[in-house]
Amino acid sequence: MIGLAGEQIIQLAILMPLVASVLIVLAGKRPNLREAITLITAVMVALLVMTLAGQVNAGERPSFDVFEVIPGINISFSVEPLGMLFALVASILWLVTSIYAIGYMRGHHEKNQTRFYAAFAIAIASTLAAAFSGNMFTLFLCYEILTLSTYPLVTHAGTKEAKRSGRIYLGILLGTSIGFQLLAILLTWSVTGTLDFKDGGILAGKLDPAYAGILYALFVFGVGKAAIMPFHKWLPAAMVAPTPVSALLHAVAVVKTGVFAILKVTIYIFGSDFITSSGASDWLIWFAAVTILLSSLIAMTKDNLKARLAYSTISQLSYIVLGALVAVEMSLIGASMHIAMHAFAKITLFFAAGAILVAAHKKDISDMDGLGRVMPITFAAFTIGSLSIIGLPPFGGMWSKWYLALGMVQTEQWVLLTVLMLSSLLNIAYLLPISVRAFFAKPKEGVVYTQIKEAPISMLMAIGFTSFACIVLFFYSDPFYNLAVDAATGR
Repeated sequence: MIGLAGEQIIQLAILMPLVASVLIVLAGKRPNLREAITLITAVMVALLVMTLAGQVNAGERPSFDVFEVIPGINISFSVEPLGMLFALVASILWLVTSIYAIGYMRGHHEKNQTRFYAAFAIAIASTLAAAFSGNMFTLFLCYEILTLSTYPLVTHAGTKEAKRSGRIYLGILLGTSIGFQLLAILLTWSVTGTLDFKDGGILAGKLDPAYAGILYALFVFGVGKAAIMPFHKWLPAAMVAPTPVSALLHAVAVVKTGVFAILKVTIYIFGSDFITSSGASDWLIWFAAVTILLSSLIAMTKDNLKARLAYSTISQLSYIVLGALVAVEMSLIGASMHIAMHAFAKITLFFAAGAILVAAHKKDISDMDGLGRVMPITFAAFTIGSLSIIGLPPFGGMWSKWYLALGMVQTEQWVLLTVLMLSSLLNIAYLLPISVRAFFAKPKEGVVYTQIKEAPISMLMAIGFTSFACIVLFFYSDPFYNLAVDAATGR
């Protein structure tokens, strides 16, 4: 990777997964080769992105145009700190998820594995392209490609339920993006004459502050992947997909692309100063607050483990949205860091859910009493991920919640601070009882676990890495913190 210019690294990071998807299809009848292609590509992409991160930390901001669509609008890519943070998370966790997926897909005897790995690679390519987008048009294009490339993953099982979930998935995500987001992009273009991302935004002095709230709402609700209520139903519906897909949706690509897009709009289209001075987000803040609390309450009612985790994700995404809407330095730092901290914690929880399904064939929490005693590694990792989601030390999730809370204090938003505190209590209520039941409750009468053991080693390796990362990120969060600070302050 040494000697490559930033522009070359961006191109390779996006193109390599696309090439890999073709090679995966060609190697479809040779599973070992197919999976080797996946792993080798994931390793190389992660190394490329980490090399690029070093250049960005050194002050470089590589960029290039691909071609001009119409006069003034280009397909262009550039790297700034927020995009770099997102790309780091996506590339690292793609590698880990690929290792996990091999054990899961084989252990669960899933069909259509070639299609799965190929679509997965395309989804990662579009995610990285979104992370490196140089303007809102490019981001919108990559956003839509990601939606389409993940559809076959959501409908992987091919059942009536899977197809129905796929229709909900496409309907909400395409409907919101075309109905709201595209309109917002067109209005922005008509007002400013540009869609380029710029430190401090492009709307100040060009858009009447009276209309700022309307335009901002179109962007926020137009990003359906952020799962703000009432446009959240696609996410629980998508839980019909295999667990590695759920991990992809919740931690690596889809939902994170959504909240990333809202942060990009906040920082580089509106600018935080224009948002606070115009009051553009004043009423939108309460949609995020309601989503945080209501989705947590719904999570408590779900017995299916993946369904509970899905509503947890909806709540945690709104932490990021709330930080963006408050739009001050501390809240933006917290929101940016939460992209990473939530990703590592939530993917751990989904990895554990998949391991339980493969090893014990159990989906419902009520059936997991005592299961932790025969699957201690899996449930220990689940506990670590849960504690990080809650935001307790010594786990990385504490830092993003800390800075979000500081943002609320900075703006004297005491009600919102209370919302964050209540949400953490609700996190405890719907996550920790799972571990308590698994380790300390007696199995139901007549239930014997003698035939159950831990999931395949590749799955345990992935679970071990992400749970360990939750701890490491408490003591060493600098790579993500520094990028978050640079993004929030326009460095």
